[in-house]
Amino acid sequence: MTARVVVADDQAVVREGIVMLLGLLPGIEVVGSAKDGEEAVAQVAEHAPDVVLMDLRMPRCDGVEATRRIRAEFPGTQVVVLTTFADDDSLFPALRAGARGYLTKDAGGDEIVRAVHAVLSGEAGLSPTVQRRLLEQVTEGPLAAGGGGEPEPPDGMTPREAEVLVLIAEGMSNADIARALHISQATVKSHINNLFAKAGLRDRAQAVRYAYMRGMVRPPGRSFT
Repeated sequence: MTARVVVADDQAVVREGIVMLLGLLPGIEVVGSAKDGEEAVAQVAEHAPDVVLMDLRMPRCDGVEATRRIRAEFPGTQVVVLTTFADDDSLFPALRAGARGYLTKDAGGDEIVRAVHAVLSGEAGLSPTVQRRLLEQVTEGPLAAGGGGEPEPPDGMTPREAEVLVLIAEGMSNADIARALHISQATVKSHINNLFAKAGLRDRAQAVRYAYMRGMVRPPGRSFT
């Protein structure tokens, strides 16, 4: 499947370089480019792309606000952040705004292609650097301190639903989860539907954020029982 992509970056040289790189990659068709968030929203309205590769720090309308508007007005278009910054002040607002992927600009072409197709498949397209940062947030938080035994899963989830959520946060597909838990994909889908309803989640990207922000992703050897 060919993914139709819009590139948004305020630096012309960077933007043109990304467009040129994407033009050489299999499975990617660049249908537009934008120099700020306002243009990005306009390009989505005009071209209805599958994915926007979104810089964050741009004039007039920054990448976070543009992401929020695109996800609200054009839910068929996904957003993958492509930025220089992986600090918490950039990462978490972008994810909360609805970005399904987050890459830094040192990402190679193969990594960009994987992220684009991951978000189109309902997965999270996060770079290893971002995944490590999210894990650090968890391991530095209250769960890392230990004590008092295992907590109950949040929002009325069953232990199995919480286990499925953790595996989603670790980047597993439904097929991967089914193999890991020795259950059918239909059962995985049922668990996902149930936990999404209980936690008020719309998609897997929100599920990843939910799991990390609530400390459900743990160091190896610890799980809900």
